[in-house]
Amino acid sequence: MAGYVLKDAYADELPMLLRTVMRGETYLSPAISRKLVDTLRTRLGRGGAAPAATDPLTPRQRVILQLVAEGKSTKEIAHLLGLSGKTVETHRAQIMDRLEIRDVAGLVRYAIRVGLVRGEG
Repeated sequence: MAGYVLKDAYADELPMLLRTVMRGETYLSPAISRKLVDTLRTRLGRGGAAPAATDPLTPRQRVILQLVAEGKSTKEIAHLLGLSGKTVETHRAQIMDRLEIRDVAGLVRYAIRVGLVRGEG
């Protein structure tokens, strides 16, 4: 896999980049992640596979659910989205309450079912 950071990234971002890439995952600088999320939101608003009007999750919760389903840790999600770990945990708890799901495996199955991530295989 690969990682990408901006040249003006903070020095403390480098260790996280290295750990992520060494695990075989892709690392994107938070500024890049935000840009990708904004682009995705814009495209979904222009006729893409937008969430249904009855979607129980907010756009932020959908992003966090996607990252959870992709196997990101609370710390990684917080770093990617510029949030505190506690805020990520609160969002995850709210997602689980809204969807009436009690474990991360259930969240992953839901994310696959609604098309936020693809199942392996």
